[in-house]
Order: sequence, then C-alpha cells, then structure tokens
Amino acid sequence: MEGDVIDYRIDRGSGVPAYVQIVEQTERALRMGTLKVGDKLPTAREVVAATAINPNTVLRAYRDMEQAGLVELRRGLGTFVTRSLARPGAEDDSPLRREVTDWTARARAAGLERADILALVTAALDAHDNEQDTPPADRERKEEDA
Repeated sequence: MEGDVIDYRIDRGSGVPAYVQIVEQTERALRMGTLKVGDKLPTAREVVAATAINPNTVLRAYRDMEQAGLVELRRGLGTFVTRSLARPGAEDDSPLRREVTDWTARARAAGLERADILALVTAALDAHDNEQDTPPADRERKEEDA
C-alpha cells in the first residue's frame, strides 16, 4: 500500500472482528491527525492484499464508516475521508504527543508491556473522570480529610 496514509494491521488473536479493527484504526488515525479530510483510504483490494482478509470484511468496514459520516465512497475514484476526529494536542507534532511518547518509552524501558501501559492509562483516565464527577464541595472535604 505504498503512498497510502494508513496501513491496516489485523490482529487475528484479539477476538475483535477484522472490520471493527479497520474502523478503530481509521478512527485512531483521524483522532491523531494522521488521516485528514480529503485523504484517500486504500482500496479494498489493497487492504485484502496487505492483510489477507475477505474483501467483504473491508467493504463492511468502509460502509460502516460511510454511515458514520467519516468517509465518502466516490464511484470509480475511491473512498475519501470527509470528517476529522482530531483534537488540539493530539497531532503528531504537539507537546502532549511528545510527552506521551516519552512516557511510553520510559514505561517500556521499565519493562511494562502494552497491556500494562494500557491498564495504567485507563486507571488514570478513570481516576480523572471520577474526580471530575465529584462535586467541588465533596472534593474540598476529601482534601481537608487528607
């Protein structure tokens, strides 16, 4: 898939259907700014050649993304990104991205595996979300008790 903006990788042992993996990888690329509005996705034939999955699986993923308003199928031309999911701070060159990349490298150097890193990030997000859900008066009481 030379020249394409995204190379799909299918993890057959994950238990996640291949079409869902394609959608998730596309959404991730849209969030990170790797894929931008107007970019062309690889053809179904290119994805099949690179991943050895059924063409109908690729077409299902592309249809799902089209129904979600993320891509548009243009007959004879291909499938093109129509909407971005990128947020400030997620771009390749952002300071936040660099910090996360550095932190991930330190976590790997400390011997953590992918599942360990994901668990740490998920726990931190959960703690942050729970903190945000706590009314300010309750937060102040918790701080006073500490």
